[in-house]
Amino acid sequence: MEIREFAERILLSPEISLILMPADSELSDERPGGSLRVEEPARTDTLQFAGRKEAPPIPSAGSFHDAGKRAIAHHIMANHELQALEIMAATLLAFPDAPTEFRRGMVEVMEDEQRHTRMHIERASAYGLEFGDLKVNGYFWKKSQAFTSVLDYLAGLPLVFEGGNLDHTLEFEQMFLAANDRRGGAVMRRIHEDEIEHVRFGLEWLRRLKPAEMSEWEAFTRHLHWPLRAGKGRGRVFHPEARQAAGMSEEFIEKLGKLSPFATEDRGREE
Repeated sequence: MEIREFAERILLSPEISLILMPADSELSDERPGGSLRVEEPARTDTLQFAGRKEAPPIPSAGSFHDAGKRAIAHHIMANHELQALEIMAATLLAFPDAPTEFRRGMVEVMEDEQRHTRMHIERASAYGLEFGDLKVNGYFWKKSQAFTSVLDYLAGLPLVFEGGNLDHTLEFEQMFLAANDRRGGAVMRRIHEDEIEHVRFGLEWLRRLKPAEMSEWEAFTRHLHWPLRAGKGRGRVFHPEARQAAGMSEEFIEKLGKLSPFATEDRGREE
């Protein structure tokens, strides 16, 4: 099976069973094909992107004692993981000239994303909520439409969305555990551990593909398209040890730690 075929199956197949099916063999990259940009992934009717006000918000920490609220959280996070998978597939199709080593590494990350999506779907289902029972938004996908290069992808997804998840996963782990939901907590811990490797992958390729005269921080911030910004690459509680495990330099961690995930005034400070 070709890497391109794997990416096309994820992005162009509406059935969730096909989207989440891992590659059945070691993939080749002999026929990457031409560049293909897809406006939206081919999802079933129940998983089409709705407006942000139509999709439910993530439940508050104080509501996690309610199993139904925890199910909603899993449903929302399943959609987040699915969008990450779709964005990765779109990147493979949009930039077929990227190094084969990068493309192979992406496939490994994508298989993690498939597994993460399945785990959240299974936990929501255990509480009686099936994937697609709720409206879902396309926030991550829509922001990825501004990516015009592999460096844009690396800055936006591994270092902002997955980088921020280094903190968010630990926050949600504690929320599930506080509700005595050990399985939900275990899901978040496993995803946290995988996100460390995903951020490491993104950082490694940022270093390899950026101009030699440009610092890592400069390459990162220059390839973000507003409203994505460096401050979005962290949560309200910052965990520098997770960034150290992912291979970030102390300077990079220090700069990131000084930013706010909420304040728009950080736009100027990120340069």
